Amino acid sequence: MTAADHTISIERDGDIAIVTFHRPPHNFVSIDLVRALADAFDAIDADPGCRASVLRSEGRAFCAGADLTPGTGGADGVREDFTHALYAQAARLFGARKPIVAAVQGAAVGAGLGLALVADFRIAAPEARFVANFVKLGFHPGFGITHSLPRLIGDQRAALMLLTGRRIAGETARDWGLVDQLVELDGLDDAASALAREIAENAPLAVQSTRATLRAGLVTAIRDATAIEAIRQAELRDTEDFDEGVRSVAERRPGRFTGR
Repeated sequence: MTAADHTISIERDGDIAIVTFHRPPHNFVSIDLVRALADAFDAIDADPGCRASVLRSEGRAFCAGADLTPGTGGADGVREDFTHALYAQAARLFGARKPIVAAVQGAAVGAGLGLALVADFRIAAPEARFVANFVKLGFHPGFGITHSLPRLIGDQRAALMLLTGRRIAGETARDWGLVDQLVELDGLDDAASALAREIAENAPLAVQSTRATLRAGLVTAIRDATAIEAIRQAELRDTEDFDEGVRSVAERRPGRFTGR
């Protein structure tokens, strides 16, 4: 299987697929990107010769979330219509039937963290950083993170990340179970592919059946979570604190929030 567009490429390596998204250097999330990824995993699911996949990106960051840079649409990345369309595609990603290993080379921020959490496993470099920075924007978490993050690392650690916006380094992420394996950057792709191949060596119907049991109800839970997240985000979108949060992040300074 080989496929490519301006956003992603898919390459077959034996019975695994390497899915790469290309929006360097920051790999900002977009509806087109997430839709293209969902289409890619649908194609992988339909290919009987492909048993597992690796999700990776080009650039310094794995995915830096929504683009809030002034002059490039600013807060358009969190508009209500954008949010609903994005979350519909996110649910499609969580519905992929075959195992996914994410290779995280750098920052996974906001929706980029949500994208990393779609995968069954995360292999990361020490340079990787995992950030749920929504409260620093005066905003509510999205992309199903309020469900997928505590499901993975537990309620308490998820609350710590979500309520502080703290940047979690690769070693801590490994210790918390957010990352399954930490490897040097120059061996990251090989390590992710090795895990995907180890999965692919097994009986494919048994792997998919076991995975379906382990993830039972996940897509429904993500849809329920994103529905609530979208409501909460709509409530906060017009606040002064949200405007200040966007400015403060763009200006690389702490927010001066007033609770209005």
